Amino acid sequence: MPIDFNLSPAQVELQQCAHQFSERVLSQVADAFRALPDPESRFRATRPFYEAMVREGFLQRLIPQPYGGGGTGMVDMAIVAEAFYTRDVNVPLTLFANLLGLMPLFLAGTPEQQQRFIGPFLERTGAPLAALASSEPGGSANYRSAAAGGGVRTLAALDGHEWVINGSKQWVSSASGWEGKGADLLCVVCRTDPLAAPEHGVSVILVPGPAQGFSANYAHASAGHRGHMTCNFSLTNTRVPQENVIGEVGRGLDIVDASFSPTAALVGIMSLGVMRAAFDFALHFARSGRRGGDRTIIHHQAVGYALADAKTAIEAVRSLSYRACFALDQQAPEAFELALHAKIFGSETAVRVITELMRVVGIESYDQQRSPLADLLQDALAFPLFDGGNMGVRRRQLHELMLQENYNADATALHA
Repeated sequence: MPIDFNLSPAQVELQQCAHQFSERVLSQVADAFRALPDPESRFRATRPFYEAMVREGFLQRLIPQPYGGGGTGMVDMAIVAEAFYTRDVNVPLTLFANLLGLMPLFLAGTPEQQQRFIGPFLERTGAPLAALASSEPGGSANYRSAAAGGGVRTLAALDGHEWVINGSKQWVSSASGWEGKGADLLCVVCRTDPLAAPEHGVSVILVPGPAQGFSANYAHASAGHRGHMTCNFSLTNTRVPQENVIGEVGRGLDIVDASFSPTAALVGIMSLGVMRAAFDFALHFARSGRRGGDRTIIHHQAVGYALADAKTAIEAVRSLSYRACFALDQQAPEAFELALHAKIFGSETAVRVITELMRVVGIESYDQQRSPLADLLQDALAFPLFDGGNMGVRRRQLHELMLQENYNADATALHA
């Protein structure tokens, strides 16, 4: 196939639709929650915007066509994510968290499980939420740890024909639901055999909400993404049917790994969106601000070069992230590695670029009333940390790839 970076007519239409929604709806999100004092009220204030997103079919568009949705691939998701993240990070993250929450069902759910649990997310009404509950208090980066008390510590024991789940999770997007009673669907990563190695003793179990025994302990007061909700929660003697386990009992870590693979590329796109927003503001500022001189500051070499470097970085992240999404759509062998590079490079570049653009604007960039840059930096700081932290998870995954004897460093190069 020849190299072709053009969008199809359908993708151009999707891009325009997402851009119009972003300008019309998402541009109002920040003002709706900015003055609210706590994470719970800020999250609830975003619900009408999320409901509008559902009504206009963006949630249904996330779900792949084989499961009844309109999703046609990662590139289409990237188009929507880029358009949304240039205006708001909060409601789009709530939307895309559903992708991660439903991913175990896409990958390993039975037809009956898929029909029953995916169905509510295909409707263009309401505000359904799904979450993949993996991270635990104290950190779960070493989730394959076999040490006693390490790795996955949430336990699920079979009692007759029911799983009884006990444990705590945290940093799980939308896990509390809109009213603190739990998301509509939790895919909970549990240790189902404490004596087995993690590769054979961890499972993913479906917990529909509101779940008995669910308790939202506290909400995280995040520095950025302040209209999005993560919390620390517990499950105490929560019972679900035995058939709610996804895939083979004990082989849940393979499902977790596969669930987080495509989302890595999307973090690169999210990073691209906030960089675009920051660059647009800094460029306008440089073209209009004089700072006491006789010419606008863009004529100064230091400012012009800083803007040039920022735009170069943006284009690099765009190319890498979209290429990773395209490789995922093609199920190419190099897709996972490209997704990891997109996540690491995109997220860390966003933090660096926005910081440099704040230096271009100067002290006014620190004023949240007159500049979006400080807020954008706070939002960008999450990208290297979530969806598998770059240090705890993503670099380790790259390291593990390179440790393989058959690793081919040229596999990611363009080839016939």
